[in-house]
Amino acid sequence: MVVFTLHKCALILGFISFFHAAYSAAQHRSYLRITEQEFTVLPTDIFMQGFISLYVIMYGVLHVAGEFTEIRSTVGLEKRTWEDQRNIPSFYVFNHRGRIFNPNYSPQPLKSDLEDLE
Repeated sequence: MVVFTLHKCALILGFISFFHAAYSAAQHRSYLRITEQEFTVLPTDIFMQGFISLYVIMYGVLHVAGEFTEIRSTVGLEKRTWEDQRNIPSFYVFNHRGRIFNPNYSPQPLKSDLEDLE
């Protein structure tokens, strides 16, 4: 179920308004070509619509994205202990050649494997 909050509605309306401003600008350029007039600047209403809708889009994106985290890596590392920093689960290897040296070795099945069997 999609919940539309004020920020999401502002984002959607900002995009619709921005695309309408772009379409109006393209339509204005084609009108100038047909009437063989020189293009100097966009009309003020199209320019203001594009400018305001751009700021509405930025407002919506900033509020829909949620809480931002720190870019500095030390913020995340301050909460970890020294022992925990050296423990990297992505480097765990359970399928290795150690079973060749011990014929009685059998790796423990993972919980996800046991759940698949049930």
